[in-house]
Order: sequence, then structure tokens, then C-alpha cells
Amino acid sequence: MQEIKVELTKNPKEKPQDDSNLSFGTIFTDHMFVMNYDAGEGWHDARIVPYGPIPMEPSAMCLHYGQSVFEGMKAYRTPDDRILLFRPEKNMARLNRSNDRLCIPQIDEAFAQKAIEKLVSIEKDWIPKTEGASLYIRPFIIGIDPHVGVHPAEHLLFIVICCPVGAYYPEGLNPVKIYVEDNYVRAVRGGMGYVKTAGNYAASLKAQDEAEKQNYTQVLWLDGIERKYIEEVGTMNVFFVIDDEVVTPSLQGSILPGITRMSTIEMLKEWGVKVSERRISIQEVADAAKDGRLKEAFGTGTAAVISPIGHLKWEDHIMVINNGEIGPLSQKLYDTLTGIQWGKLEDKLHWTVEVK
Repeated sequence: MQEIKVELTKNPKEKPQDDSNLSFGTIFTDHMFVMNYDAGEGWHDARIVPYGPIPMEPSAMCLHYGQSVFEGMKAYRTPDDRILLFRPEKNMARLNRSNDRLCIPQIDEAFAQKAIEKLVSIEKDWIPKTEGASLYIRPFIIGIDPHVGVHPAEHLLFIVICCPVGAYYPEGLNPVKIYVEDNYVRAVRGGMGYVKTAGNYAASLKAQDEAEKQNYTQVLWLDGIERKYIEEVGTMNVFFVIDDEVVTPSLQGSILPGITRMSTIEMLKEWGVKVSERRISIQEVADAAKDGRLKEAFGTGTAAVISPIGHLKWEDHIMVINNGEIGPLSQKLYDTLTGIQWGKLEDKLHWTVEVK
């Protein structure tokens, strides 16, 4: 395992005085991790350096052809001042799956995790102390060959940056309004919907913009072929509680396999709750809502953990779920997952990693 060189900044930034009011993704810490890849040499020159601009040619291939992948993780400060990561090995495994799809050389997952732990340890004073706040971690890889031509990059950068973020729900866990998109398509099977690559999010911008104009928080995507089967919500996977069954769309190549999604399914099974991964149509959800069988709906993701859905609009159908209030199962999942992440509950499933 290669050495990680460390160059500490001589000009540390002033840290936020009030970490209870942090916006997402606007303030960045003092340092970043960087590692180069060059064909014939492999990944090399691992280093932690002061946060700053990346030297890059205007012809860098990532700017023209989108050879870019990323991950999203968090570091949490516990009440007894320990620092925890939540299932970081799963993020590194998913990063390599994204790498494979975009012809990016595989990283050493264990080394990448250790690099992130080292960076977080150096930046530990940036991790908020306010309840619900955390340090967001963004690992990403870009192709930087100075060449205008479509082929896999031979020169890449693996970079990790961090930013302190406030509580996702500063005023409480309030259900969101979701707009079902049946015009635009985000991804299809065989494409890149199952990996975290920049292009997936660019494809979602138009629908997200139109949803916001109608006062909806996020977009619920349908499949790109028949436009009838539910896929995912914007930056989250989605679950529906119908009768006594929790249903989430199965992974068929066009849905991101979320770490929180995986953890939610495992936790529900641990509790003895009936949970199914299968194809579910928007018509089935609308029928269940009409018949009073749709008890709850919620999204899962790193940023929100559990995001209850209180209002769903599909064409002329307006579905108000659980009277627009959070349901008991959504609340229990949120309380349990965040309890483990922030070290308030016993981690019986060994999902957290302490940063020393």
C-alpha cells in the first residue's frame, strides 16, 4: 500500500461560527486528497494537499466527453466526540463499479478508504458539533488527457474534497412534494443509470427545473421504455408501504444501488417487515392510494437519509399520503439509521467505521 504524503496549509480558513445554519456544498475544508493515474504507471503520487484549483488544460477530456464518476459520503461527530463513517467500503465498491462502466482504471478500495479516513482525521475540526450536521465527503475521478477525441482517458485524477453541511431537516422531518415525470427520460437499462456519473445528473436538470416551477421538491422518474414503471426520485431511491408490504423498485440496470437503500432493506428484514424488490408501476401506486392501501412513501439517500413523501402528482392524479405527515415506519427508519450514524444507538450490524 503506497504512502500518502501530507502537505498542510499555511493559510487555514476561518471555520463557520454557527454550524447550525450551514448550506449544502458551499464551504470547503482546508485540504483535499489527490492521486494521479498515468497509463503504464497506474495510480500513484497519493497526497493530501491544501484545497485549491486543479491545473487542467481546456482540452481535458472530462470537460468534453463526461468521463467523470463520483461518490457521496458523510463523517459524523458522536456525542462523545468520536468521528464515524457509515459503510465507507460500500461507497468504494460502488465507485469501482462506476469506474468499470466508464472505462476508468480500478482503484484499490481499501487504500482509497484509508486515504479518506486520513483526510477526515486531518479535517476533524471542520466536522460540525450541532445535532444533525455532518461533514460531506465527495470522492471523484476525472479524465484529464489534453485531447479532443472520444476514447478512454490514459491520464486521470482521483480527488476527495469535504464540506461541512447543516442538518437536512433543520425544522423537523417534514414530508416532501414529488412530481412524477412522464415526458423526459433519465436513464434506460444498458445505459448508465446504475452508476454515479455526472451525465446522469445533467440529464435530470430539465425535469427538476420544471418540477420546481410547479412547487414540487423533486422528480419521480419512470422507466425510459414504457414510461410506466417507477425507478427513483431525483437523488434518492424510493419505497412505498402498500398494505403490510414495503415495495421498492428492483435494480435492473437503470437505478442507482444506493447505500442507504441497501441499509434500509437490510434493516427492514432484520425487523421482520415484509419487503420486496420488484417492478412497480405508477398505476399500482395510484390504485393503492385511491383504495386507501398506500400507507407511506419515502426516499432514501446519503443527504436526507429518509425523506418522507406526503404528496405525489402524476398527470391529473394528486395523491396525499398519510395525510401529508410522516408515517411510523419512515420515522423509525430515520431514527434508527441516524442513531447509528451519529453513534447514539448501538451499531449491532457493524456498519460504522471510527476515524482515529
